[in-house]
Amino acid sequence: MALEAFFLPACPGRRFALLHLPDGPAVPIGAVVFVPPFAEELNKSRRMVALQSRALAAAGYAVLQVDPLGCGDSSGDFAEATWESWLADVDLACAWLERRITDAPLWLWGLRTGCLLANDAANRMSRPVNLLFWQPVLSGKQFLQQFLRLKLAAELLGGESKGVMERARAHLRDGQAVEVAGYLLSSVLAAGLEKADLLLPHRSGRVEWIEISGKAEATLSPAAQARLAQWHAAGQITRSHLVGGPQFWQTSEIAECPELIETTLGALAGVA
Repeated sequence: MALEAFFLPACPGRRFALLHLPDGPAVPIGAVVFVPPFAEELNKSRRMVALQSRALAAAGYAVLQVDPLGCGDSSGDFAEATWESWLADVDLACAWLERRITDAPLWLWGLRTGCLLANDAANRMSRPVNLLFWQPVLSGKQFLQQFLRLKLAAELLGGESKGVMERARAHLRDGQAVEVAGYLLSSVLAAGLEKADLLLPHRSGRVEWIEISGKAEATLSPAAQARLAQWHAAGQITRSHLVGGPQFWQTSEIAECPELIETTLGALAGVA
């Protein structure tokens, strides 16, 4: 496996990127762009994403990881990010990878809120695209509410919980930024996230939906089952998978989920 680290020119600034390629002269069998999750979930998941990217490259895929505006080693601060700027970064990554890897099926691989971004970006594309979802968030509005609860938890520890959520919501409505868990969330990004929903995706390709559970005898979440049934009825090609393991994007320590890696390889290859 070959690994290239570089910066992609963007507007504004530049985006840090990692490209995993198969060894040797073999032509990649697919072009995969990873779309990361939100805030601290991005940092918690880097280990698993790196392991999966290496496994995909070893299996013959080209995998591009790009830190969006205000994240990781890319230009800007988190407070400067907007939903539209992140969508532009996804399109930038796809366009760059397709110029580098021609005539290979394109995959958008999202994790958590990255699935919302990937789906939104795919629906704006005129070219065929497949979707790989890891533990997708179905509603940006619901996720935003959960994210803001982190602020409430912090205020509870400080003994100042009264009206915290109401004040945060009011600040965002007034166009002010709100600090949550060390991240300065702009009103523009909050508004874009709140409007995002996992709607019927681009029908040019298929959807591989994977959920992770640490519970014995677990099943796919009822919300996921309902959404997938809706998509299937509309003619979308979908498959779902359930794997056992830790929900690494939120564990206190960096965690791995080996079963997820093997299931993902099988999903992209079309193995049941």
